[in-house]
Amino acid sequence: MSSMTVTTWSLEQTSPSDLLPAATPEGDVRIVRAEVPSPEFSRFLYASVGGDIRWIDRLGWTYARWQEHLDRPGVETWVAYDRGTPAGYVELEPQDDGVVEIVYFGLLPAFRGRRIGGHLLSYGTARAWDLADRWPRRTPTKRVWLHTCSLDGEHAMENYRRRGFRLFDTKVEEQAEVAAPGPWPGAHGL
Repeated sequence: MSSMTVTTWSLEQTSPSDLLPAATPEGDVRIVRAEVPSPEFSRFLYASVGGDIRWIDRLGWTYARWQEHLDRPGVETWVAYDRGTPAGYVELEPQDDGVVEIVYFGLLPAFRGRRIGGHLLSYGTARAWDLADRWPRRTPTKRVWLHTCSLDGEHAMENYRRRGFRLFDTKVEEQAEVAAPGPWPGAHGL
């Protein structure tokens, strides 16, 4: 099996004032929290956004595993809609001591390049900062972090930096090369 070199960058904000919001895109773009934990919807978002950029770690999750993850207090999914159609999402996961990770963020391929990503990242980051307002037993957020890698979209790192995220760690490793699965079997390359 062949391997490839993958660089992973970890970025953070340590104050709500670090957030540099993007402009709101034109048109009917709304961002709504998916308040009802739905494994079907979450898996759809995960596979549709990450299918062409090799998001594979959750593809083998069972329905029960998805439900268990989504039921954790403070885990939130914020979905961007363009004229009523899901365009992308941000998944937030609180950790200990007031830390919130932006675990997943991205757009479905058809919605990339429309200026929705910067707005969605800005909105999702703001929701990470005020997460304790919606989950009273959580410690107020002191740090928001995420990671991106060389397999992600070509504009990912630039978007994170433009929103005020700062690099705090870089790792380079060899990984087994895996074909991008696409959003469903047989869809890759369409």
